[in-house]
Parts: sequence; structure tokens; C-alpha cells
Amino acid sequence: MNVDVLVVGAGPAGLAAAIELRRAGAGHVLVAEREEVAGGVPRHCQHTGFGARDLRRVLAGPAYARRYAAAARRAGAEIRTGTTVTGWAGDRELTLTSPHGIETVRAAAVLLATGCRERPRPARLVPGSRVPGIMTTGELQQRVYLRGQRLPGRAVVVGAEHVSFSAVVTLAHAGAAVAGLVTGYPAQQSFRAFELGARLRWHAPVWANTLVSRVVAASGEARLAGVELADTRTGAARFVACDLLVFTGDWIPDHELARLGGVPVDPGTRGPAVDTALETGTPLVFAAGNLVHPAETADVAALSGRHAARHIAAALARPAPAGPRVPLTVEPPLGWISPSAVRPPLLPPRGRFLLRCDSFRPAARIEVRQGTRLLAGARSGRLVPGRPVHLPAAWAAHVDPAAGPVHIVLA
Repeated sequence: MNVDVLVVGAGPAGLAAAIELRRAGAGHVLVAEREEVAGGVPRHCQHTGFGARDLRRVLAGPAYARRYAAAARRAGAEIRTGTTVTGWAGDRELTLTSPHGIETVRAAAVLLATGCRERPRPARLVPGSRVPGIMTTGELQQRVYLRGQRLPGRAVVVGAEHVSFSAVVTLAHAGAAVAGLVTGYPAQQSFRAFELGARLRWHAPVWANTLVSRVVAASGEARLAGVELADTRTGAARFVACDLLVFTGDWIPDHELARLGGVPVDPGTRGPAVDTALETGTPLVFAAGNLVHPAETADVAALSGRHAARHIAAALARPAPAGPRVPLTVEPPLGWISPSAVRPPLLPPRGRFLLRCDSFRPAARIEVRQGTRLLAGARSGRLVPGRPVHLPAAWAAHVDPAAGPVHIVLA
């Protein structure tokens, strides 16, 4: 089967891209989604706040997901749910597997929009018993909001970022009481109002400078009894009884398909390395959304998908190869920048680069240098691990393709 564009993933980035591609006259746009329903993570996020930047209105998660899926179908995109991309036969020749069989699709261009996920317990190397009651926020939300499960008991949440406080609300809806939130950082990483709300409304404190050192099962029973916590400063240990343990945040791109296809990976984000057109190191293979910047809000991911779609349409119509790419590097405590390459004079989505810092830092000056040349300087607010740092991108149009990498540092 031949298509003009194959979009892998029907979350906000993939669906927004499909709509924009059809508006640009891209021809046959096929969206492959492994879940049975299109819409991505917002389908099982019952809270409001979706759509402010991309739709200019505020919706609850399920309504936001339905709106995008319906709009993509109206635009003429073909959406195949229950369909997993399981292999690459060539640069843009991929294998699709579904209950209807196995099919090879040849695409003029490919957009990877597979999103990101939370690191589960095994990836965090937390030792101890393997018992039921241990999950990520994504599994928790699906069990509560898609399957209507009740989860009574006492819960401990591992993490103290935005999604961690969302997990507190979901647990409350499921009938659980949250004993506390655990973070190895010296403070929570979300908004102060979220921490106050969790403490006052649900009596859930944040235990900072604390790690889960072991999971403990009930004696003689295959169920969770609690967790052992360790203070990172003193080493002091204590036991907290709980029936549920929810691992939140600590995002990693869902990058297995990109790696399978040999797409070059950014060592900072661990997702595909992309330039300001969101094209990867494999020609005419693009990547967008939280696959390249884990983890931003759904509307930021959707705008990333739109940006990629415009450049895909331009690439398909372009007779000559794209211009040169100039790599971007960051120095600690900055962890990564996205996109991680500039293709002058193209600017990134929303006219800004996204950065992350690995530690808490006061407000600082960010400097952009190419060799001895200072391209730009910008003030940041307080730097918080896991929270986005925005760098205005006007300087990207003035990068010299022959002058080597561009370095971003905290002055």
C-alpha cells in the first residue's frame, strides 16, 4: 500500500498533524494508532485545562480527544485504530500489524508521534516484592476513568511534579486516601498551589529528599503491605503502610519504533534528534510532540504536530534537498534542548526552544554562542527540574551553517 504521509500515533500531535496535512493538500494521510480509540492520553484525563493554546478554548481531556479525532476524520485523514507499527522494511517502508493481518505501507514521508510514558518501577530499579497494587499514573487513570474501577485503601505516590498531583486527584476519585508524595528532590516540582491543595484538601504531604528504598509485601500474602523510605540526607529509614503505590512522572519518550528504524536519537531527550523543521536525521522522517520533548501539555504537543505537518508538506513539494543542519549543545545544569539542531532560517514550533534543567536553580541568564560570537541572551525564571524553560528563537535565523555547533549555557 502506498500513502503520501504515514503518521504513527493518534494523540494530539499526530491528529493535529493529520488535520494540517490534509488542509495543505498532502493527499492520502494514514494515521496508525495501537489503542482501540484515537485521542491519546487526554482520553483518560478527566480534568479540564486542555486546548488553551491550540484550540483557544478550554476543554476536559475526553472532549478534547474526541474533538481532534472527529476533526481529523472530517479533514479526510484515514485513522486506523488497533494498529501497531511493528517493523521497518526501509527508510519509509513500515509494517503495520492489526487484527486484520500484516500489511506493508510505503510512504513518501513519515511522522512519528508516539508520545512518551512514565518510567515504571522496574526502570527505576526499586527492589522488593512483586505484588499487585503497583502502577503508573497512566495505568491508574485508565483503570479509574476508562474501566470505572474503585481502588480503596491507602496510597503512596512516587514523584511530586504536575502529573503526581493529578494522580492524587484520581486516587481520591477512586476512593483511596493518599498517605504522601515522595520525591528525591529538595522540594516539589509543580506549582505551589497544587502542593497546598493536596495538603489541605486531601491531607497528602510531600516528603522531599526521600526515596523509596524497598517494596514490602504482607507477610505470607501476595499483596502490598507498604514501602520503606530513605532520607537522602541522613540515610534514616522508615516504613509507610500502603495498599497502592503509584509511580508518576520521570518521563521517557516512547522511542522503540524510532530506534528500530535506525533514526538518530538525541542523548539528552532520548527521543529522535530533530531540527527546527522537526525532521530527523533520516530524510523525510519527522517526529513531533512528546516523543521529542517529554513531557509537555497536550496543546503544546498539538502545535508541534501542526509545525511538523507544514514542513512535511513543504518537503514533499520541494525539488531540492533541505539546507544544512547546525547542532545545538547544552552545558550542565541544563539537561537538553529541543529541537537539538537548527536549519537556518527555520524557527522551531511556537518560535521558541524548550530546555530542561537537572536541578533547582535561581533565575539565570541563558547565553547562546557560536564560536566566539554571542548570538543571544535571555533571562529565565527560577529553574525547576521537569519544568520547561523557554528560549526565544529569533537568533536561529542568524546561525552560520559553516561556523560549527551552537552552545547554550547558563551565564
